[in-house]
Amino acid sequence: MRAFDSCRNAFNRAANRCFDVFPCLADPARRSSLGLRLALVLLHLLYAGVLFLFDTDLIDKTKQQPWFTALYGLLFFATLVQYFVTSSSSPGYVIDAMRDLNERNAIARQAAMISKQPASSKNGNLVITIDATQHGRLLHGSNIMPWTKLVLDLYPPGTSVRNCTCSYCNVEQPPRAKHCHDCDKCVLQFDHHCVWLGTCIGQGNHCRFWWYICGETALCLWTGILYITYLKSNISRFWWKDAITILLVITLSIFLLFLLLLLLFHSYLILTNQTTFELVRRRRIPYLRGIPERVYPFSKGVCSNLYGFCCAPRSLYSLERMPSRVEMEEKSRPYTCLDILTCRCC
Repeated sequence: MRAFDSCRNAFNRAANRCFDVFPCLADPARRSSLGLRLALVLLHLLYAGVLFLFDTDLIDKTKQQPWFTALYGLLFFATLVQYFVTSSSSPGYVIDAMRDLNERNAIARQAAMISKQPASSKNGNLVITIDATQHGRLLHGSNIMPWTKLVLDLYPPGTSVRNCTCSYCNVEQPPRAKHCHDCDKCVLQFDHHCVWLGTCIGQGNHCRFWWYICGETALCLWTGILYITYLKSNISRFWWKDAITILLVITLSIFLLFLLLLLLFHSYLILTNQTTFELVRRRRIPYLRGIPERVYPFSKGVCSNLYGFCCAPRSLYSLERMPSRVEMEEKSRPYTCLDILTCRCC
């Protein structure tokens, strides 16, 4: 017992020294996130390192055609960069959008109050004074709007504040937002919480997440082709190399199948302007319960959905309102040949 206690105390002292040098490791959540990122990088290096270590023909091909390996290395590097960019990006939190609106309202009020007070300029320039009625219209107009009123306007008439208020954050959630228990924040257009990335996927980083999946799938497919090419030309030379290579090919095939399904699934969500949470928990979301499953309430057409997903500025928060009953009936109407010719689906 004494030996065990002394070893535990020595380990605790070493851990405390390590935490003093690297304060980011003191937080268990950040420590697990860094561990996952390190494991993913090592997994990539393992597959690429074993391939170049075993395959001498690939090394000879690299000397003859360096562009081939350069393209593979560029895809390898771009995929890892996209992973770190996506994992460190914000999914778009409700509290940040509310804080941004409050800051804009404060700036608008300050500008209105400054412009309301007449002052004589020393250089003789004319100063325009805003009267009380114009000042009131500015305060209650589109330039200044409280967050609660803005959120309620996005829901159907008659929605109470209690129904759209998060019980954890105590903030009003706009449509498509959800509280993430892992991040302990409400996320705009919440899709899911990705364990491998260590962050939520939402409005702010869904596009980056899709591009990461696309790059990871391409890298996995290319690596698998290189491994199969190596097995065809070098099988039964060294049994232990063949065993390691076959084991890596099997695991790589599982990863590739998962990535392909994930890429197709998220491509379908993008084309229909849905999220994973809305698709899986549709019957449990209050404002989606009465809508048929084949109707996508937030879809604006395939082309508009793609443009909004790929080309919308990520620095701005986009809050989507619930469609009216007339718009919902129009969306539920089946397509005809005339609708296809007139690009109604776009």
